[in-house]
Amino acid sequence: MVRGSVGVIFGETGTLNFKFLISDSTAVLRGHYVKIWHETDGWILAQVLSIVRSSEKYSLEEAKKGQRKDRNDDRIVASATIIGSRDDRGLLRAPMSPFSPGDQVYLADDTLIRDTLGLVGDDMYIGLLEGTGIPVHLNVNSLVQKHCSILAKTGSGKSYTAGVILEELLDHNVPMLIIDPHSEYSSIKESASGNAGDLKKYGIKPKGYGSRIQVYTPADKSINPNADHLFRLNGVNLTPSELMTLFPDNFNSTHSGILYEAVHRLRADVETYFLDDIIREVSNNESKARWNVINLLEDINQLDILSPQPTPVEELMQDGKASIIDLKGVPPHIQTMIVAQLCDALFEARKLGTIPPGMLVVEEAHNFAPERGYSKSSSSEILRTIASEGRKFGLGMLVISQRPARVDKNVLSQCGSQIILKVTNPNDLKSISKGLEGVNSYVEEELLRLPPGIAMLVSNDIERPILVDIRVRKSRHGGESVEILNKSSSKVSPGVKKESKAEPLTKPVEEKKSQSPPPKRQPSRNPKKESGGLFNKLFGSESK
Repeated sequence: MVRGSVGVIFGETGTLNFKFLISDSTAVLRGHYVKIWHETDGWILAQVLSIVRSSEKYSLEEAKKGQRKDRNDDRIVASATIIGSRDDRGLLRAPMSPFSPGDQVYLADDTLIRDTLGLVGDDMYIGLLEGTGIPVHLNVNSLVQKHCSILAKTGSGKSYTAGVILEELLDHNVPMLIIDPHSEYSSIKESASGNAGDLKKYGIKPKGYGSRIQVYTPADKSINPNADHLFRLNGVNLTPSELMTLFPDNFNSTHSGILYEAVHRLRADVETYFLDDIIREVSNNESKARWNVINLLEDINQLDILSPQPTPVEELMQDGKASIIDLKGVPPHIQTMIVAQLCDALFEARKLGTIPPGMLVVEEAHNFAPERGYSKSSSSEILRTIASEGRKFGLGMLVISQRPARVDKNVLSQCGSQIILKVTNPNDLKSISKGLEGVNSYVEEELLRLPPGIAMLVSNDIERPILVDIRVRKSRHGGESVEILNKSSSKVSPGVKKESKAEPLTKPVEEKKSQSPPPKRQPSRNPKKESGGLFNKLFGSESK
């Protein structure tokens, strides 16, 4: 065997995949990139999709007798898919002829991996290529113009990854408007206090963005005391169509007629009118259905969402700054109404050029742009419009959701970049598979098994889906789950004496560490050198 090779191709080969026998069980792992010399195309990049280990001599009867001591006859076979190489014009090409059995397989070097996969950008640094030290960057213009989505199940690092993207956009002075239903993103103001080892690994320094973040709340400041400003919508001279977005889906034609008639009379009598005037005019209608309309209008009036002095959209979108609309404490049906009117104003302002190009960030997108058949939302139509037409006017959209199957397919299909963390729901997996290019069984299996912090990146700028070890945050993460056990351990339930407890509620630190899963994937055992076994018997020892 040639020095440095990790295996040799055998059996039937093709131009898309091949199998090779591995000499050392620790030399190659599933997901690793390898290279093979091709007689006409030079070095070809491939990726290991699976590895199987077997022994023809170790029978079931021997297994019943006890532990096996000699593993020298093990056969370790890897299956690899061919990625290709770059031609003279920089285009990725797969070889036109297959490799030959007996060709040597080597671990790919970083330069070949970067050049072949297209990891040559230097804009937005989001992490490292899994299993390597190669940094992964995204192109700012491509991300904003062609939209992006972050999809994952709850607890897989979705909000953390979104925070990494927001930090990079702020570092590149991209203006943003962030729809935040759960008050998760205001913590980006503060610098992170991360582990020094993690910060060094990713080459990151803690940084807060306090001077560039403004938090707005449609609710009262007593509910959201950390907000910088109140957010209000226009409440002057509202048209019937604008009012209709405030009402639920069961608002029928009779209700609409009462509302249209009231607004029509007001327009004939006065130049300026408010919601109180509309309520008074509706009360003069003789239909019994007027009480339903009045009830809905009164509910909106009591929320103080509408104002003669609305928050101007030009204030929300400014170069190098981000505005967070913190919807904490706002009823769900009012949230969708706010998002509908706000996004409509944002899109119109961008078309007129009164605000700079930027990014609209929509957290919990399945609530604001739900798939048809799941639910209805007054904000769906405008978000679909921004997804399909926003790129023409420089308005990008970052879609974040824990239920991909429930997000409008017209919105997700427009996202040129998708960052996907662990997904286990079958419907969500099916939805993702339908919307992704280059998906194979390896990709679907990886989505089921991704550990926290590892994401699959699918982008128009990268040749195939890759796994990215997402970097640590520069700013403080505000989406941590509450630790119920630790919070309750310091309290004693009524009638229970503290000294009478059989076991402490919290385990010792070293025991917790042994039970908790590691945050990143690690080899199942320490690397060790093996004698080569069957490989050396078949192909001989390494030649110098």
